[in-house]
Amino acid sequence: MVFAQSSTFFTKQGITMDRSLGSGFVIPAASLQSFISLGVIIFIPIYDCIFVPIARSLTRKPSGITMLQRIGTGIFLSTISMVIAALIEIKRLKTAEEYGLIDMPNVTLPMSVFWLIPQYILFGIADAFTMIGLQEFFYDQVPNELRSIGLALYLSIFGVGSFLSSFLISVVDKTTSWFNDNLNQAHLDYFYWLLAGLSAVGLVSYLYFAKSYI
Repeated sequence: MVFAQSSTFFTKQGITMDRSLGSGFVIPAASLQSFISLGVIIFIPIYDCIFVPIARSLTRKPSGITMLQRIGTGIFLSTISMVIAALIEIKRLKTAEEYGLIDMPNVTLPMSVFWLIPQYILFGIADAFTMIGLQEFFYDQVPNELRSIGLALYLSIFGVGSFLSSFLISVVDKTTSWFNDNLNQAHLDYFYWLLAGLSAVGLVSYLYFAKSYI
């Protein structure tokens, strides 16, 4: 559910912010998603060349950390990314209030869109841990004859996550006033805190079941 936000609400936030770069050039809000890939590209060499050797010297394991530990680390980082997203959204709403733009959704806020970059980068780092770890897990923990099915199950996670995100958004929209066509009057920060809380619960559940996995 967390990873579904980068292509939805994060982009909507970016549209309301100052996206100018130099004179006459405006960055498309959706293009900020490229920072997720950039985070993955930058972090994977760091992971392989720096993190793994250090972890290997501490744990005496060839991979440094286990697949389950890698997945858990990614879940933790995705939770932190939602906390950061909530804090930045609070700042965005305060900026709209300070400049009297709450009722002017079509006016660009005097707040740079680059404030959103940390949450995108952290998403990329979380991807490098969770998604790659999951792919290794589903490929390694199934019989050779069923490895293609294992990879299919791995890919199904994205669809299930997006479905659950849509369901949660529908429930929140019907039961609260957090969402609004005018984002300056909405409370996406509340929704991000909710996702952070659900991710934390999911992390605790994951740790509980991972401990008993043989």
